[in-house]
Amino acid sequence: MKKEKHILLMTTGGTIASRQGTEGLEPGGPKELEQEIANLSAYYDVRVRDIFCLDSSNIRPDEWQAIAAAVFEERGKCDGIVIAHGTDTMAYTASALTFMLPGIDIPVVFTGSQLPLSHMLSDGPDNLRTAFAMAASGIPGVFVAFDRKVMLGCRSVKVRASGFSAFESINTGYIARVTDRGLAIAEENLPVCAGPAALRPEISKNVFLLKLTPGLSPAIFEALAEMGYKGVVIEAFGLGGINVLNRGLHGIRRAVEMGISVVVTTQCLYDSANLRVYQVGNRLLDMGVIQGWDMTSEAAMTKLMWGIGQGMTPEEIKKLFEISLAGEITL
Repeated sequence: MKKEKHILLMTTGGTIASRQGTEGLEPGGPKELEQEIANLSAYYDVRVRDIFCLDSSNIRPDEWQAIAAAVFEERGKCDGIVIAHGTDTMAYTASALTFMLPGIDIPVVFTGSQLPLSHMLSDGPDNLRTAFAMAASGIPGVFVAFDRKVMLGCRSVKVRASGFSAFESINTGYIARVTDRGLAIAEENLPVCAGPAALRPEISKNVFLLKLTPGLSPAIFEALAEMGYKGVVIEAFGLGGINVLNRGLHGIRRAVEMGISVVVTTQCLYDSANLRVYQVGNRLLDMGVIQGWDMTSEAAMTKLMWGIGQGMTPEEIKKLFEISLAGEITL
């Protein structure tokens, strides 16, 4: 068979490459993927680059930057890139790379597994094959491939801790599915992205994700400001409800006045926050709070981190959340 597509496999550790150690599963590297790489080499010209070897719970913004730089460096040398990554923080990394690599001009596909490749019943081989098929598709963007489905990286959320259908595409359709016709692309779900490919890896770590709970003290916002945070994403109730009794809005008002960008999303996995529906939401908008609409928490947080890292002012951040850069928000 003629190998027409050159695919680069980047390894970062994760369950897919893990091995049994004395204290449980430990992250491994390319050696743990050798057999599956050999199988894929029958269909693709495969090259492997080891980035690092980490459990994904230990992958932080510094690692996002390292992956983004490697992708940008390699993008002209291959037809597509597959990134083997642990599942726990994959949605964060895929969302972050979406913003750090605007206009990326090749497919960049994250995948992993719930069982290591060394396990006879691992879901890893199927996930890798789906990811390689998407990487060979020629469709540019950052994606997650899992359980024979492909989704936008900035719309992916891990919804199961151990089930093989670990990821779902939230508030938008899948980009592709594996069918009896092979990889079936849903072109109507592809976002419209413009501009030349760029690497803009600067990102702020001073962003806090806060899940609202009944009775939360408003003093937390001033505490976050004192700790140096520049942005807060609030997972609010329902359509964006926030408790307003007992000075509930005071802390948010003070945070905005102190120059902190406050984005409100919803704790509901599906549908959208809409602050225009209820009185409390309109009060928040009048204060300068930013609507997160139907963005995932992972996308809202990484977009805010990226915007602040790019040196944007709070007013520029607000305008940033009014546009869709790569399909992360429904306008």
